[in-house]
Amino acid sequence: MKPVSLSPEAVVELIEAACWYETRQPGLAVKFLQEIDQAQQAIQSRPLSFPRLANTAVDLEIRRALLPRFPYALVFLELQTEIRVLAIAHAKRHPDYWLNRLQTT
Repeated sequence: MKPVSLSPEAVVELIEAACWYETRQPGLAVKFLQEIDQAQQAIQSRPLSFPRLANTAVDLEIRRALLPRFPYALVFLELQTEIRVLAIAHAKRHPDYWLNRLQTT
């Protein structure tokens, strides 16, 4: 299995979302982070089971793993040596804002 890594931008998004949830309800950030961890494990063990994103280059296998409880998705790309999470994206906001991150992978 390939390791899963987060892009620097995804790390920032993760921290911001967790902080936001914690300000809404103490302990909610922990539940959010647990779902992120479960999603990362699922991505690592079966990356091809997640749907490809439409409207992306055919040669790029960009996929999305939705969180069950929170309106977030892990947008990821399987590379030769790792699986890179490009974004931890809110599912209801600007769906393709992270596309410019492909230039840095």
